[in-house]
Amino acid sequence: MWKTTTVIFLVACGIALLFRPSPLEVPDLPETFWGPEKNKGASKEIRPFSIKVPKSVIDDLNERITKRRELVEPLEDAAWTYGINTTYLKDVLEYWSTKYNWSEREALLNKYPQYMTNIQGLDIHFYHVKPHIPPDRKNIKVFPLLLIHGWPGSVVEFQKIIPMLTTPRPDKDFVFEVIVPSLPGYGFSQAAVRIGMGTPQMAVIFKNLMLRLGFNKFYTQGGDWGSAIAASLSSLFPDNILGTHLNMCAVSGTSSMIWTFIGAYIPSLVVESEHADRMYPLKHHFARLLEETGYMHIQGSKPDTIGAVVAASPVALAGYILEKFSTWTNPEYRFRPDGGLLEKYTLDELLDNVMIYWITNSMTTSMRLYAEQFRIDHMASRIDELPVEVPVACAVFPYELMYQSESLIRGKYTNLIQFNHLPRGGHFAAFEEPALLADDVFKFVSTLEDIKKKNSAKNMSNAEKKIKEPTKI
Repeated sequence: MWKTTTVIFLVACGIALLFRPSPLEVPDLPETFWGPEKNKGASKEIRPFSIKVPKSVIDDLNERITKRRELVEPLEDAAWTYGINTTYLKDVLEYWSTKYNWSEREALLNKYPQYMTNIQGLDIHFYHVKPHIPPDRKNIKVFPLLLIHGWPGSVVEFQKIIPMLTTPRPDKDFVFEVIVPSLPGYGFSQAAVRIGMGTPQMAVIFKNLMLRLGFNKFYTQGGDWGSAIAASLSSLFPDNILGTHLNMCAVSGTSSMIWTFIGAYIPSLVVESEHADRMYPLKHHFARLLEETGYMHIQGSKPDTIGAVVAASPVALAGYILEKFSTWTNPEYRFRPDGGLLEKYTLDELLDNVMIYWITNSMTTSMRLYAEQFRIDHMASRIDELPVEVPVACAVFPYELMYQSESLIRGKYTNLIQFNHLPRGGHFAAFEEPALLADDVFKFVSTLEDIKKKNSAKNMSNAEKKIKEPTKI
């Protein structure tokens, strides 16, 4: 048996080496002007911002919900396996039109300081929350932390975790100053008017945002598209990144694909035995991923078609978005009549996120990011395969859409400091389990700080040793 395993292992290594792509050079991405002509010469000032939606917009919304077309009944016992359950969707719509209080929710979303600034022709919206440091802890260090959301999320996802990150902890000598931007084309951030803005180009914009705020070095944290943008920031601008924390670590490329398939025969070559069931049998996990990524194929090819259809009605918008917050939070929720939506969220919180898309009419522009990532020229550049050499932490939540083992992740993230399997949670980690995610971020930065202290002490010791050594003639 061991001979067979050895032969397969050697063959696998040979195949992996044979198909190993040539090393990639880090490109120097241009600072493209993405906005309309009228934005040329726009001021670079940072302007205070608050959400103010006219009553007429809310009245129109409620009228559209009330005058909606009758929904088709779901199949018997289908729950959410065919998509959102329209019986439950009716309850959501009833709550939205009769109990959801936008005035109160708007005030809540305005709780933290918000700003706008024009970068590369686009008005970029962001929260900027500074920590409140008690007088007796004035020596505490403050690290800037860029939090990046994904689709179909928004800055709403971070409402609960912001105070957890900006509040000093008794056992830590640091805290975070948090910057939470809306992605270009999402929410209150302006969308590009021309083709080509993928995650690397968004990374350029966010790097420039942080520089404008005075942060030459900063931490990043992201999930979903946020993880891809954070990875691009780290690979393209490593001198600006102190460390990157991700709650959706993913590696693409020929090597990881080959090793994933090899693991189907000998899992121990790829993944630890205690986590093997998260990757294998491959057929089961591939089928599940295929079931959950149908949206991606249409958004990656015809975003304006599906965007126009979904954005035309609040019923369509809520149905399309809320389905993701069910099955991506926990795949078992699709077997429940209510989709398990209220296990981790309140309807108010979920509708806050839907409202961001509705009041800004940003569903179409948010979907275009998929098309940009799947453009032939973007994929041919292999820019998403660039190695990340800055310190990285991966928070692995059990119900994330896909799982890749630590050995695969290290293929891209060469300085992986932390790879933690969290006890609960799914795709929307900051929204679902803010305390778990915040703890993991603090742990990561604490580990890095300890490493820095040890290296500093070691360097000082070596320097003192050299001083004490007699000079040789």
